[in-house]
Amino acid sequence: MNEAASTEQTGQLQEIYRARFGQTRVYRAEVWKVLISDYFERYLRSSDHILDLGCGYGEFINAVHCARKFGMDLNPDTRAALDPSVTFLAQDCSERWELPDSSLDVVFTSNFFEHLPSKEALSRTLAEAWRCLKQGGRLIAMGPNIRRVHAAYWDFWDHHIPLTHLALAEVLRLRGFSIEMARESFMPYTLVDAPQYPLFLLRLYLRLPLAWRFFGRQFLVVARKADSAARPS
Repeated sequence: MNEAASTEQTGQLQEIYRARFGQTRVYRAEVWKVLISDYFERYLRSSDHILDLGCGYGEFINAVHCARKFGMDLNPDTRAALDPSVTFLAQDCSERWELPDSSLDVVFTSNFFEHLPSKEALSRTLAEAWRCLKQGGRLIAMGPNIRRVHAAYWDFWDHHIPLTHLALAEVLRLRGFSIEMARESFMPYTLVDAPQYPLFLLRLYLRLPLAWRFFGRQFLVVARKADSAARPS
């Protein structure tokens, strides 16, 4: 990508996300604190080195308690939103990451893979996640499930790749991961133009997996770089 195209892309990202999330950033940060404390902490340790891939305004990575934090994004606004404890990687995720081999315990990503420009870019991104994760390290991915959201998937201008939990699990296996969980339904679709429900309702929802089947529109996939994993071709 040439410099002019890169500048145009980052400028568009900045404009889209300011318009889409500018009025809900405080509420979103509180939602992520609950999601971490009431669900995702089971996958995280205080000694971990964690990368938030497509970290946006840092709602996840700012709230996590771990040894080292990294956030990757192309949005120019991201750097200022991140806590000083987070190392910011301003780069294309489908290019080689600015991290050593086997340096991460967890790669976390939420509502990001659908924004990549192609399946090839997604495959290259997963290859980099595999390279940078330690043996036994996890990739945790949430995202809108085209099976569940149907045409509403295309209500966002920057959605490019329609994914299901099964499609993501398949490409993860191709990239050398083993699948711990591929859940079709987890969280509702989006906080954009949605009511800001009291957080106690979110805590209740997370304790009622049966409700996920009715209201969940996002998948949740957890994959591991198996101890015996060989580098995929």
